[in-house]
Amino acid sequence: MLDRIKQKLEAAFPGAKVQIADTSAGHETHNSSGAHLAVVVTYQGFAGKSLVEQHQMVYAVLKEEMKEQVHALKIKTRIN
Repeated sequence: MLDRIKQKLEAAFPGAKVQIADTSAGHETHNSSGAHLAVVVTYQGFAGKSLVEQHQMVYAVLKEEMKEQVHALKIKTRIN
C-alpha cells in the first residue's frame, strides 16, 4: 500500500520528493480500521499556495484511500 500511495503522489506532483511512513504501530491502543500514515511532500508547485491549499492538494490525491485504507494522515508540505 505504501508504495502505491507514494507512486500516486509522485504522479500527481511531477518532480516532487515524497517520503511516506506507516505510523500505525503507535496507535494500537484504539480501535481503528485503516493505517496511520505520515507523508512529506516537497514540491515546487506548492509555491504561492497557502498551507491549507497545499494539504488540500494532497488530500485530493488520496481521497479514495482515505475512505477505507487510511484512518489518519499526517501531512508536511515543503517547497523545493
